[in-house]
Amino acid sequence: MNDSQVPVFIEGEIIDLVPLNSKNVNLYVKWENDPKVRIYSRNIIPVTIEIMKKMFEPSENKYKREITFEIWHKKDKKTIGFGEIADIDWYAQTAFLGLIIGEPDYWGQNIGEEATKLIIEYGFYELNLFKFKAGINSANIGSWRCAEKNGFTRVATFKKGCYVDGKYYDEYRYSLFKEDWIDFKNKEENKEKK
Repeated sequence: MNDSQVPVFIEGEIIDLVPLNSKNVNLYVKWENDPKVRIYSRNIIPVTIEIMKKMFEPSENKYKREITFEIWHKKDKKTIGFGEIADIDWYAQTAFLGLIIGEPDYWGQNIGEEATKLIIEYGFYELNLFKFKAGINSANIGSWRCAEKNGFTRVATFKKGCYVDGKYYDEYRYSLFKEDWIDFKNKEENKEKK
């Protein structure tokens, strides 16, 4: 797929967030089953193409409770992961933020950080969410650092709350309130000006 065919929903610097593409279902299945990738997403059950295709089936509740994007790498012109706003509670204005960089070659390049920032801004400014939540196992150092670099605060630690690769790890719970995001963003912008 070339740039002109990619329907950009949220534009970033290195990446864009674009709608899910049913033509990429094999790619999603690859990521969900890749031992390197699934270990941190806590996916312990094999995912089939049939299961993944259900993501594209219309469901009234699904559209009200989650919004999922592909992460499109602009320079390399390819899909490298996906991010989502899940378990949206429209009454309390809260949701979980989740992210998978499915292509390990793109890990450690701050792509997750940019995708997280774009999703946060969309959630707070377009959806008028009040708070984001995230659950990350302590072994996933890149993810909890990404959350903290984007202003999330660790609010709880569930001792040995996750079982990953034969070991128990702590599970970190994070939250980010809209007003804290605004303060965080202002501080970051002031640092850049100095």
